Amino acid sequence: MDKDSAVLQGAFLLANKLCLPSALSSLQKADWSRVGHPVVEAVREICGQDELNTTACCWKKKIVCVVWLKLLCGEAEEDVETSWKENPFFPLLNGLPELNHVVLLELVRSLAAADVFANFLLCLPQSQICVELERLVHHVKSSPTREDDVQLFLEVWWELWKGRNEQKVGGEDSIEAMFAKQFARLSSLSSSLSPQAAKRFKLDTSPANDVLHILLHALTDMKDHISSSDLCLQALSISLDSLFTALLIDQEVKLPTKEKMHMLSKAVSIREKNDGKLSPELIQEAQSDLRASHTPSQFKPSRMTLGEALKIITDLTQFWLNSKLLAVDDSTNFSYSTFRLEQSVQRVLTAPEEAGLPETMTESDVQKPEMNLLRGLLESLVFPTIETTPEMEAKVTMNIISHRLEDYQSFAVLCASEKSWAFPDEQLLDFLEKNQAAFQQHDTLLSLASTLMATLHSEAPNVKQCKKLMKVTADIFSALSLEDKNKSLAAMLRLSTRGFLGHSVPSAVTDGFKQELNMAFNCIIQGGGGASATVSLGHLNTAAALIARVAFQNPEAALKSCCHSAVFNKGAFSLMAKILQQLPGLRGEKGRENEAECDEKEEKQAKGNCDEVKDDVSGGRLLCKCLQETIKTKSLLACEKEQLLKFLGLLMMPVIAVEGEERRQCFLPPQEVVNIFVLPNLSTAGRSLFDTELSLQLLHTALGVDVQHPASSPHWLLDCSPFPLLYILAQLHNQALRFWEQPLEGTVCHWSMDTKELLESVLATLAQVVGAEVAAAPSSWSRALFWLYNKMEELDWAVRFHLKPVWGEHFKNEVPLSLLTVCDLPEQEWSGLDLPQYGQGSGLLAWMECCSISDSLRSTMLSCLSLDQRRTDHVGMFSKGLLVALTQTLPWCSVSQWSRLLGTLRELITSGRLHVPFSLEYVDYLPLMDLRKFSCDLRLSVLLLRVLQLLCGSSCSDWLSADGWAHVGRLYAHAVREMMNSLRAKLPLPSSGAWTASASTPPKTPASKDSNPSFTSVKVTKPTIDSLTEAEGLKASNEEEEVETTLSQEVLFVLSQLFCHVQHIQVMMPGGRSEPLFLSSLEILSHYEAVMTAFPESSSPLESDNTRHFFTTITDNLESEEMKVVLQQKIAQLVSADAR
Repeated sequence: MDKDSAVLQGAFLLANKLCLPSALSSLQKADWSRVGHPVVEAVREICGQDELNTTACCWKKKIVCVVWLKLLCGEAEEDVETSWKENPFFPLLNGLPELNHVVLLELVRSLAAADVFANFLLCLPQSQICVELERLVHHVKSSPTREDDVQLFLEVWWELWKGRNEQKVGGEDSIEAMFAKQFARLSSLSSSLSPQAAKRFKLDTSPANDVLHILLHALTDMKDHISSSDLCLQALSISLDSLFTALLIDQEVKLPTKEKMHMLSKAVSIREKNDGKLSPELIQEAQSDLRASHTPSQFKPSRMTLGEALKIITDLTQFWLNSKLLAVDDSTNFSYSTFRLEQSVQRVLTAPEEAGLPETMTESDVQKPEMNLLRGLLESLVFPTIETTPEMEAKVTMNIISHRLEDYQSFAVLCASEKSWAFPDEQLLDFLEKNQAAFQQHDTLLSLASTLMATLHSEAPNVKQCKKLMKVTADIFSALSLEDKNKSLAAMLRLSTRGFLGHSVPSAVTDGFKQELNMAFNCIIQGGGGASATVSLGHLNTAAALIARVAFQNPEAALKSCCHSAVFNKGAFSLMAKILQQLPGLRGEKGRENEAECDEKEEKQAKGNCDEVKDDVSGGRLLCKCLQETIKTKSLLACEKEQLLKFLGLLMMPVIAVEGEERRQCFLPPQEVVNIFVLPNLSTAGRSLFDTELSLQLLHTALGVDVQHPASSPHWLLDCSPFPLLYILAQLHNQALRFWEQPLEGTVCHWSMDTKELLESVLATLAQVVGAEVAAAPSSWSRALFWLYNKMEELDWAVRFHLKPVWGEHFKNEVPLSLLTVCDLPEQEWSGLDLPQYGQGSGLLAWMECCSISDSLRSTMLSCLSLDQRRTDHVGMFSKGLLVALTQTLPWCSVSQWSRLLGTLRELITSGRLHVPFSLEYVDYLPLMDLRKFSCDLRLSVLLLRVLQLLCGSSCSDWLSADGWAHVGRLYAHAVREMMNSLRAKLPLPSSGAWTASASTPPKTPASKDSNPSFTSVKVTKPTIDSLTEAEGLKASNEEEEVETTLSQEVLFVLSQLFCHVQHIQVMMPGGRSEPLFLSSLEILSHYEAVMTAFPESSSPLESDNTRHFFTTITDNLESEEMKVVLQQKIAQLVSADAR
């Protein structure tokens, strides 16, 4: 046992001795003043002078708890052996003499421990609370009844109404929790006792268990013992608040924080004058009173009606008015009780209108006469005006925030937005700096930012204070979670796209921000955000935090720096995109503005607030604006264009920006990129920020983005003027049809064939998307559809076929009339156009052009081709006409179109409709080979040779520019690669491992009969099934090897023919330096060597020697010495296995 416990036990023993010849167990109320002095002095000694410290409060609780449990143990007749095991307070409790309830209640009164007593009461069931309240009432009313007794009663009442203070009560190990546990244990113990003992343990309880009924009736009985005005004010205030919270409201009355601050400031101001120093405890108590008077009571009446309560309070009010105890002093030095009564009166008077009565109450229940009488009495009370000062309000607010009192976050919002406190004041700035954690909420930060902006934009801001406040605000923002950072960034964009620096700001503030901005991006780039493709998660989070911090201060400046870094710093586009994807708040509000916002903008414009209107830009549009300003200052290099394209492509990719989100979102919606970067730059009129190819690449990337939209919603492309966009693309495609011709004035120039390829791909995708939307609602798009179709009349007939998905079944397919002479097309779907450039004999040219446009159109052309294969003259004429048509079509084909034409030629050859006579002009004799497998490849190669001969002839040589001839070379090289792939498929080469294994395995030789002396004779056996199977397998393997050897000889022959054709064409082409053909030749020679190595029997030394000589002779005709040397070095390596 410790010293304090011993002192306490000694005090109780002394008090018990002073009771002689009686004892504390039978103490009367009047005797406490004589015997209770030692106990009170002992408690004060234990608790010390400061009764508000934690130790003192804990001891006060412990003493009340032990005394109460001592009473309960006696009533329950608990055995000592059980008590010392079950009761944690047994050491202290066992040393106390027997007590009664007078001792407990007088001790509570003497120690001013009404709050402790009430907290223990709240641990009990409501039925037991009523029992204990009956005991308290009985004790207070017993003689002598003093004002101290009534004061105790009122304090316990109000503490019950305030409820349990969870911060003070604590958890399961708290004194309150242990008391509740012991009470429950002793209650269960008493139920097993004799009826007499159980009766002693519990008093008779009213069946209703109505706390309010007990308290109001008790107050009525005590009204004669209230003689002071202050106590009378307290009693009426508590009665009115109990009436209000138990019977007039059924949900909490939410007070605005500012109103709450005014009320607390008044309460604290009065208490400070009367009690002394302003302290957190004083504010906390005022908060507790305020909360209790606006929250529905937990003690809802079960017996007392509203009418009965009104009558009791009305009688009490009338009685005290008659006694002149409710006369309020009109001086400025009024009490806290006066202030509380004023608030209580206001609440009850406005309750029917503002708080509302519960729906279950009827007019008869309310009993209007009593209510009107009470209202009349209350309205007759006159209260002095209570004023408070901004300084006091600021002190109270700062105390609540700094000590994290109840609702401190709402007060932080108020503090951040309150401009009447001469903000920023040095004291407030220091307070903000020390209490940043309390302001780390989105709403609070936004209020602080608004106040800072107002201060910065005032007439004569204090630069030093503004810079300090700006830093504190940025520090608070940096401490937010990523989700709250994004909320704050979006809110800042709504306030101003330039953040704190949106208007005229002192240069010192602007310069300080520029330094921070430059430092942030330098740290990111130097920390690995440049050329590195992969960035660690830690570095990404750090970089995002740095960008977010400067973006909150000035979103536009931060985004401009992001754009500049993404375009001009090598490799930085990826990191910048990842950073922005982590900060979706910078994309701002999406969607169209509502009418109210439009009206607000118009009003701003009328007032001349041009800057504010300009700031009303969504985050995505702001980024696009910054990107436009970044790239318009200088001409972009190819690598910078590539970085720009990749940067925008990444920002359009849907990602989960914030953890926990289900829906993926893109930082830049594709429609914004198309509307801002593509449409203006593709338009033939106006000045472009960058070239058409980059615009098409952006459009292609945007169309490839998989944006998650509800199934019922239209495609995002419909927000991008899809029909005008289709028309612009069709115009561009029309200009690209005669790619190598001299461009007319005003048309697109400096194109590459890759751009044309890209244009066709974009046009096809766009047509599919728009076509699907038109098919879903044809009536909605009919006008736009006819507009576009009519516009197509200005363009080449072939362009319309790229928009076939858009037309659907609405229009016939219009083609040159000459096409209908070579193709049997149904009249209900096809119609002819009389075009001057497609005269007599141009049908196959139009047919070839149709075959190149799309796969579906190619199938139609092949199936409807009008050709009688039974007549050889028709086949011959068709073959000659196709050769000429192919010569006319080839130079203007893109790679995809050329691939379709190659497929068309293969189908015509294999079906026998296209006759290509094959002459072996490069060999003296035809080896004994079966070339039927390679007939199509050989004939296709010869056909292309003749096409190129015709194209390179004198009649066509001036058709093309140098770039045009280079493109033709690329297309022919593409065809050669296709033929090479066909050869590889017909004779797959074994893997290098198989070659090595076969080469390293020695041939099997039969064992000599004399090699093993144990065998003297040979035993002849019948062949088994396994041996027969093995023999058959060996035979099949040998036959397969023979077939592969023969096939490899045929492949080598075809390769030699291909090589000769490629070399012949390279010599014919202007300049003779076609690099694609040179590379094709190298590829053929490499594959030739690989086949010879894989199949050694395919070529004898003499044959390989002849081949080398023949190939060398062919390459001697090349003009380029460098190409000739490389090819002849490669030819020299073609040596058969036997010659090595």
